[in-house]
Amino acid sequence: MADLQDELQAAGEAGELDTPPDPTRAEPARKRDRRPPVAEPIAPGADGHPDDGEADDVRPHGPTDVRRGGADVPGAPDGEAVVVAGPAASPSPSPSSPSSELAEADAFLVAHPVADGYSGLPWVLRQLPRYDLELGEGGVDTDVPRMRKGHIGALFWSLHLPEGLAGERAVGATLEQLDLVRTVVDAHPEGLRLTHSAGETTDARNCGRVAVLLGPAGAPAIGDSLAILRSLHALGLKALTLAGASWAGESGLSRFGEEVVREMNRIGVLADLSGACEETVRRALAVSRAPVVCTRSAAAALRSHPANLPDDILAALGEARGLCMVPLTAEQTGPSVRDVADHLDHVRAIAGPECVGLSGTYDSGAAHPRDLTDASCYPRLVAELMHRGWSEPDLALLTWGNVQRVLRTADFTARAARDRREASTARIAELDG
Repeated sequence: MADLQDELQAAGEAGELDTPPDPTRAEPARKRDRRPPVAEPIAPGADGHPDDGEADDVRPHGPTDVRRGGADVPGAPDGEAVVVAGPAASPSPSPSSPSSELAEADAFLVAHPVADGYSGLPWVLRQLPRYDLELGEGGVDTDVPRMRKGHIGALFWSLHLPEGLAGERAVGATLEQLDLVRTVVDAHPEGLRLTHSAGETTDARNCGRVAVLLGPAGAPAIGDSLAILRSLHALGLKALTLAGASWAGESGLSRFGEEVVREMNRIGVLADLSGACEETVRRALAVSRAPVVCTRSAAAALRSHPANLPDDILAALGEARGLCMVPLTAEQTGPSVRDVADHLDHVRAIAGPECVGLSGTYDSGAAHPRDLTDASCYPRLVAELMHRGWSEPDLALLTWGNVQRVLRTADFTARAARDRREASTARIAELDG
């Protein structure tokens, strides 16, 4: 019987040699190659940083000697590279590749999209004979495909006007801008949704739409009238810039200007202080009961610009739980992604992580840093911040959470204020003479 089993086993082994390999069966483990490892060439500037092309962060490697041909190493085969490690060589983990950091940033932004504080798109669209933001529009920096690629969940559409418009002309032009935004949103229902509150903004994001918030508008848009301010709010206005009017000039807020801020608090319109003079900023911080925002301001300590904020103002903004939205413009922040990240680091350090946000400032006529040229580029900035060690909670506040907090607080303040006071009927002639 044992002889029979041996014969059957031998026959089975012979049959396996004649049978074609079954693709579903796992291959046996191959014998380990005992040849020396071949050295891989190191690309110049490959430092594992998401900002390609810059070599100021190159990390040194351990001492390694690569000799070609085997003539210098006894017993080495011809034509094969031999690696000879120096005595101090030790294995070290390789840095993350730029592609993996971008993938990580993309994954983060899926859960925490960007609430962008400023877009000049309305005025640009006004100059175009035709456009289609759903399919993609080459004449602008912002369209639906690029906003989706950049993970933009909410966007403030500026109603600012060219300089020189004032009085009734400014009011009329602002109404035309507002009507244009509504027309554009209605024409792109699959990509855009007009919103008026934090809750509506979140609902739009959850439905796969980009939430469109109206503003900021310039101070001349209200024509020195609180009734016009209320009318613009009823049409959807969410932010007003306190600059460019007689009641918000170089000497700060006048008595009528302070009444404008109080009425904005009562109806739920955010005070935008970017571009306002320092006295106006300080007085607005003192008068406003709702958080104020700076929709296009970076750190003056890093780069001098009229709209950038000094450290003492940033600290006061943090104490008031306001929001500084750093613009992605070369003029205000610098020509590279790292420059923008430097400003974000600085504002976070001075004002706090709850008081810093993002402002693409696309389609405003401004030049943008390398690799941040349009609305699709936010993952590159987030990858840079991750590379610097920003925590996920701080990044979530930066991209989405801080804007939501400001919108919710402004709405809550407005409900409380309407219970305490009626609509103001004050006139500029009565208060400012």
